[in-house]
Amino acid sequence: MATPDPKKSIMAPIFLEGQNLGKYRILEPLGRGGMAQVYKAYHPQLDRYVAIKVLRSDLVEEVEFLARFRREARAVAALRHPHIVQIYDFDVQGDLYYMVMELLEGDTLKAYLNSLRARGERLPLGETARVFNDVLDGLSYAHGEGIIHRDLKPANIMLTRRGQAVLTDFGIAQIVGGTQYTVSGALMGTLSYMAPEQGLDGHCDARSDIYSLGIAYYEALTGTVPFDADTPLAILMKHINDALPLPRMLDPHIPEPFERVALKALAKRPEDRFQSALEMAEALKTAAFDSGIQIPETISLPRANGNSSTRPEVVAVFSGSARQHIPDAGFAAGDTDITTSRNNGQSQKETSDFLGKARTFFKPPPSLVEVHPQNTGRAVLTSIAGIILANLLMLWVSGIFGWAVFGHIWPMELVLVGILLTSIMESQPNPWLIIPGGIVLGNGFLFSYFALSGLWHNWTYLWPLEPLLLAGSIIAPFLLKRGGIAGLWLTRRVGNFLLVLSGLVFIFSLGIGILFR
Repeated sequence: MATPDPKKSIMAPIFLEGQNLGKYRILEPLGRGGMAQVYKAYHPQLDRYVAIKVLRSDLVEEVEFLARFRREARAVAALRHPHIVQIYDFDVQGDLYYMVMELLEGDTLKAYLNSLRARGERLPLGETARVFNDVLDGLSYAHGEGIIHRDLKPANIMLTRRGQAVLTDFGIAQIVGGTQYTVSGALMGTLSYMAPEQGLDGHCDARSDIYSLGIAYYEALTGTVPFDADTPLAILMKHINDALPLPRMLDPHIPEPFERVALKALAKRPEDRFQSALEMAEALKTAAFDSGIQIPETISLPRANGNSSTRPEVVAVFSGSARQHIPDAGFAAGDTDITTSRNNGQSQKETSDFLGKARTFFKPPPSLVEVHPQNTGRAVLTSIAGIILANLLMLWVSGIFGWAVFGHIWPMELVLVGILLTSIMESQPNPWLIIPGGIVLGNGFLFSYFALSGLWHNWTYLWPLEPLLLAGSIIAPFLLKRGGIAGLWLTRRVGNFLLVLSGLVFIFSLGIGILFR
């Protein structure tokens, strides 16, 4: 069987939709993480929908990889526990190494924490205890079977709408070769949850999983991870050397017994931590009892992107033909796009839904890894062709309806130049092009108002818009640049928005210019 080319080091996505991978028909992509791409697939003989995780080829080692993949995947597939995602199958096709698992619907813990952080809220303490008790239950079982997770983090904890926390990606870190993938920076974010001994020399045992889960627990309590920095090495050195910021210093409302659990789980030396997942679970139950916190029987959290007063619909892990009715296949993504219920009789609710969708449009996905440049040459040629066609259209309209039309729509020339600049900004993406693009487009919109209305005297009190336009166009790229990958993603979304807005303004101005010629 073929082994991966060791020279393959690119991160290009794999496109498998519509193809067969072993016994499974690939239907659609569900998500892309640091180590794999995930697809929804169908097994016709079993009439079952599944999630298939295809490991990234640039993380695959050549030496003895196939033997390790089979050994570790077999061990993980043998795990049977309600709080561990079920692995159905694993195989190799060409140089594609993949695992087949049950298809879950719900949100990741990461999605919930991000949603709460955006609203300035925290995960309720009772729900926190329930989530981590579920996770520790599954972790205790896996450790008893000799399996270490090695990559525990909120993105690998699914909260199903049956009310359970389910661990995913068990053993994947070991399958792709231990922890060395973090050195290259492929999974820089994972270092925020990595135990000191694991990042320092690759040594990992059950207590390393306890530390990683302790970081996730700390984040649930405080809304932030304890150690963060600009580079992977700096994060690792903080885990090794820096004192743990006390949770109650960040939020005095955290009960002291809950803080004690975090302090012990995050001890620098493994021997000072909880020595088992069961021990940590018992400590967490005791902390809840001492704090007078009731631990619910099941997780009862609102939607990650919905109203906090709304309990989510009851949706379970489906099997057989019932999988055809899954309304949302957001498995393994940082967030899932859950359809919001509508009330056609309430205009206020419709407005709220519209604003919610607008916020979602400009909200970077938590699973974002990188932003690839697109074909800039094609964007330039398309924009130039659009400028030529738009000018021909304006000349044609002016010739038919009278040249007074052009006196109303001449600012569209500025808008067309702005469209060219915005197209380049969106394709690269390059936030610095917002400076010329924003200024040209803004003036095109402003002059369109004056030319169409004829109210040029309004400039006497509208002139402050000009310095505001200049300031906004200059400040925006600095803010986007500071956002890193998320800033580049947002730059592209801003470009998309401006292109659509420019097209609508052009059509509107052309129509108004004809009417008021």
